[in-house]
This record gives sequence, C-alpha cells and structure tokens, in this order.
Amino acid sequence: MRANDIKIRDPFVLPVPSEQLYYLYGTTDEIPWGDHPGTGFDTYRSRDLIHWEGPYPAFRPPAGFWGTQHFWAPEVHVWRGRYYMFASFKSATVHRGTQILVADHPLGPFVPHSDGAVTPADSECLDGTLHVAADGRPWMIFSRDWPQVIIGRYSAVPLREDFGAADGAAIDLFPVNAAPWVCPPPWRKEHGQPDLPPCFVADGAWPFRTKEGEFCLLFSSWTETGYATGLARSSSGRLEGPWNFDPVPLFNEDGGHAMLFNGFDGRTYLTLHQPNDPPPEHPRFFPVEESGGQLRLQPAIAS
Repeated sequence: MRANDIKIRDPFVLPVPSEQLYYLYGTTDEIPWGDHPGTGFDTYRSRDLIHWEGPYPAFRPPAGFWGTQHFWAPEVHVWRGRYYMFASFKSATVHRGTQILVADHPLGPFVPHSDGAVTPADSECLDGTLHVAADGRPWMIFSRDWPQVIIGRYSAVPLREDFGAADGAAIDLFPVNAAPWVCPPPWRKEHGQPDLPPCFVADGAWPFRTKEGEFCLLFSSWTETGYATGLARSSSGRLEGPWNFDPVPLFNEDGGHAMLFNGFDGRTYLTLHQPNDPPPEHPRFFPVEESGGQLRLQPAIAS
C-alpha cells in the first residue's frame, strides 16, 4: 500500500536503523472522537516511505483500562533500550491525558507503563511528546485545550527517569494565540454556538533544534483558511522561553500535527496528516531543507 491507502491522523515516524525500517504510528480509530469507544492503535512499516506494510496492532487496551475513548496521537520514543509510546486517552469520568506505554519492539504489543496519565489530572491534556533537556532530564511537552481551556496553551512536565510518573510540577510555555497567524476554528458557527467566545486550539507540539542549535517547536492550529503548522522559537534555548513566533505558518494547506525525523538517506523529513477534515486523512512526507535556521518543505514524496 501507499500513503493514500492509509487513513491516519497525527502521523509519527520512528526510523529503526538496525532494521532499516520506518514505523508509522498515529490516530487510527475509524471515528476517534465523541462517544465512540477507542479500539487501539495500529502501526505500518516501510523501507522507502513510499510502499507500506500493515496495519499491525501495536496497542489494544487491556481489560479495565481507564481510557475508553479519544485514543489520540501515539508517539514512540526509544529510551534506555526500550520503546515508549506516549498516547492520549479519555473517559467519561477522567480528564483527557497522555499516558506512557512500553514495548520491547516497535511493533509492540505496547502495554501500560505509567500509572495512568502523567499530565496534570485536573486538566484536559493531550498530544504529549518527549523532550530531553540539555542537562539530560526528560520532559513531556503537552497541550492544554478546549473545552476546558478556551485559549489552548502548551505546557511541559518533568518525567521520572523510568518514565513511570511525573517528577515535579508542570510549567507553562505559551498560549497558542500568541502566534500572529492563529485564528479560531469555525466550529462555533458550525455547531450552532455563535454566542460562545472564540476558542484557540493548541495541537501537536514537536521540539527540535536547528543546525545552529536554536531550540524550536513545531505546533498546529488554525488560520483563516484552515489547519496549519508553524514554528515557535525559544530565545533562551530552554523550555522556559521567552518564545517568539514565525509570522506565517510553515504549512498552510489544511494539514498539520507535524513532526521531523531523519531518513536513512541522510535527509530530514517532515510528516503531517492532510487533509485535516475527514474523511479520509492521509500521511504526507516532505523532504526538508534548512538554511539560516529557516525550514523549507520540498514537494511531498510519492503518495
């Protein structure tokens, strides 16, 4: 199969050099929102980012698992020789949050590792991603978002070395509407709620450093024309910021929740899902060129 044969949101690619394989994870439930029950996460694999095999069942919730719906945005990170999945879940009685799962192989099966979500229990949180600070301390960057928070924002929480729990209080990074291009999505009018205040959605942070060492975040929200991905840059080189924002999005063609990865060919790639409005959403893979700290997306590879 090829990219256009795969329905997925929030794509994440893990290159495994020892196997010369790319593993693709993402939100793969047929209807991943509302009251529809969550069924799990699938993964796909490829040698060239063009031809894919799968799906393989990477995670299926065990009996009694606390998350019952909104199985969103799994990422898989290698840490101390094992594979850790950061994924978001929700139930009717527990706030949405990001839990950490673990496996000994990229295909899984992944099983719960942390004791529930490691994001703050009193907040609606999602899209947790790993950031290892310059001092080697692991953090989870995540979003605080609607409907609990009208203006979505990014936060970060330190993790224990074994990823079993948080290791301190969360810190605030920035509100998503600090970026000049971010607009409210059209949901209020579409849902018959024009009198409610506009909301600003904070999706899918991805931390990285430019070739010159500048600490940046990719993040997704809405422009006047649809879903988009832009860049935030930390003046201090640390999570604490202050954060500055590129004036226009990096990608503004109804696609987002992006991340970067290194290809086996020596190139850097960005993946995101497009379109954002289902169905169906597909993964896209763009070679990335960087000059003077600016990223430039090249045409997407064959889909």
